Amino acid sequence: MKPSQAAIDALFAGQHADPFSLLGPHAGPEGVFVRAMLPGAETAEAFSLRGGKLGKLTKVDKRGLFEGKLRGKAKPLKYRCMAGAHEWWVTDPYSFSPILGPVDDLLIAQGTHFRLFDKLGAHLIEHEGYPGVHFAVWAPNAQVVSVLGDFNDWDATRHPMRNRRDIGVWEIFIPDIGEWCAYKYRILGPDGTEQPLKADPFAFASELRPKTASLTARPAKTDWGDDPHRTHWRNVDPRREAISIYEVHPGSWQRNEHDWFLTWDEMAEDLIPYVVDMGFTHIEFLPVSEHPYDPSWGYQTTGLFAPSSRFGAPDGFARFVDGAHRAGIGVLLDWVPAHFPTDEHGLAHFDGTALYEHADPKLGFHPDWNTAIYNFGRREVQSFLVNNALFWAERYHVDGLRVDAVASMLYRDYSREEGGWIPNEFGGRENWEAVDFLRAMNRAVHREHPGILTIAEESTSWPGVSHPAFDDGPRENLGFGFKWNMGFMHDTLKYMARDPVHRKHHHDEITFGLTYAFSENFVLPLSHDEVVHGKGSLLNKMSGDDWQQFANLRAYYGLMWGYPGKKLLFMGQEFAQRREWSEARALDWHSLEAPAHEGVSKLVRDLNHLYRSKPALHARDCEGEGFEWLIVNDAAASVFGWLRKCPGQPPIAVLCNMTPMTHGCYGLHLPHNGTWAEVLNSDAEIYGGSGQGNFGSIIVTDGWGCVTLPPLSTIMLEFREQE
Repeated sequence: MKPSQAAIDALFAGQHADPFSLLGPHAGPEGVFVRAMLPGAETAEAFSLRGGKLGKLTKVDKRGLFEGKLRGKAKPLKYRCMAGAHEWWVTDPYSFSPILGPVDDLLIAQGTHFRLFDKLGAHLIEHEGYPGVHFAVWAPNAQVVSVLGDFNDWDATRHPMRNRRDIGVWEIFIPDIGEWCAYKYRILGPDGTEQPLKADPFAFASELRPKTASLTARPAKTDWGDDPHRTHWRNVDPRREAISIYEVHPGSWQRNEHDWFLTWDEMAEDLIPYVVDMGFTHIEFLPVSEHPYDPSWGYQTTGLFAPSSRFGAPDGFARFVDGAHRAGIGVLLDWVPAHFPTDEHGLAHFDGTALYEHADPKLGFHPDWNTAIYNFGRREVQSFLVNNALFWAERYHVDGLRVDAVASMLYRDYSREEGGWIPNEFGGRENWEAVDFLRAMNRAVHREHPGILTIAEESTSWPGVSHPAFDDGPRENLGFGFKWNMGFMHDTLKYMARDPVHRKHHHDEITFGLTYAFSENFVLPLSHDEVVHGKGSLLNKMSGDDWQQFANLRAYYGLMWGYPGKKLLFMGQEFAQRREWSEARALDWHSLEAPAHEGVSKLVRDLNHLYRSKPALHARDCEGEGFEWLIVNDAAASVFGWLRKCPGQPPIAVLCNMTPMTHGCYGLHLPHNGTWAEVLNSDAEIYGGSGQGNFGSIIVTDGWGCVTLPPLSTIMLEFREQE
């Protein structure tokens, strides 16, 4: 049937909602009829992809619309176009069959499709014998969606997409294009209003800021060599493994000679050997997904599936992860499902409606960051986020995700004034939709990728953050593997900032944390958040003059590495950088030329290697049986002592003196008579200390020993020989 002029006009205006009903080949009782938009052509002929001529086409609209009857089979097609002396070929995207199928439709509709990243976005494939790119995007309320890019002169009329109405996904296969084509989606909202051009939510690569287009690219790489590393973590209980995390902002760990970002390959050459030497077990990157604003540190992400173009192509990040794994180092990513920025090219009002976010700002707007909040109760949004978590584990082999700002997700009244939030269906403040999402995410990633670590930055007393999220278990249990111990960080840093003369009045700032240390599986975080926004460096948080600040910091690190829980230290603090961290510059590596800074670096290295080599210090980090107080009430001397234990392994006593006075013969009860070797002393001269200690060991008789506690120090004694 001949289309109306209004339909033709809508087609050329990029406003026709069903372009496949007009364009491409259509079989009928009189044979195959084809219609094609070929702007600029004066004449055109149709051919099969194998080269067989199928017939001439007639130009029926001066804007470049051609029609004609064909001989033989009609799919797929290509056209030879002529204009004067010029000739070019066009392969017809409207002559190809759909790629998504009924199973995809069903799973997407249910929100149970766990391979969305294989279906949505831009995929370089071969379809019906021809190479090209398959584009698919979810925009259920749109009237029309077109893909445009440098392959069609950014002309929105050239490639309007097919609408799979049952699920609200639009798709098209465009032949003859390959890698590194820039593209966006042009969307007409439900009222016909044209939206700002949108980047692809599933894009695997993006342009370098300030440009914002998505890029056709292959994610990750195929030639991995990390099976031994991944097999190890699949077969162990991470709670009983040594985990010491080096937190890194990839844009400022180091810079090149032009003060520009290192590529992933350049970073791998220096960062991986450095982390191995320093004894850390994992690198945790601040978000590496694409983001338009450098000072957001990656937390304002607009491209959840794309490693940032600041550091090179996606395969570079894959090579970094592979190289780290081959060196025995795990790679963790900061992951940000708590909010998303409202940049016009991003997810905000994606199809002209509040699609990914809530329409009501009391639910859908985050006052702390001026960002949107995901509608966790919408199954398609939950599926989008769960698939993103699965994507990084599947395609980039990451060892874990540290989930940012979990507390802000759990409570509807988070950072909101009275009257500025909407209670849940039970009248409470809990955001049960977010809870259900976090539970679903943790179940999915732990099921699909055994051995992966999920870590929650959760700053409240929500119960069961790191308890299994079984379907028949308490709804509060979130299913994370670990939780950041924010209480440890706040209390102990507050203590270390106090003048030692006053510490005896605040003894519980150290001891209180041990009352709940085994209620969750904890990571002890000294993160980037503690060294920005005027907070100064960790060194500057310590009390006293310069010597005392270094001694305090060394003692504090010793306490932390001897304290139950996994460890996390932000880059630069391993050598006591003086300046507050800034994302705009590299770390102050020249500091290592000074003996005091070099001493802290040596201490952190030795602490890591000691922690990893001694099961007593790590194998019961999350279990109360691995801890026993030795000295808990000596507030007057500001001395703390405890025993770290593991069945079948020598115990280690951790002793801290948080005053600048030496305790020359401190009486200490220990459970085994015999020799206890001094395996660590933060006051050793090699670390920049005064060199006081116990000449390598002490002897315990009748359960008692006499130990020297150097000033502002932590020492560790390991039981070696029975008397």
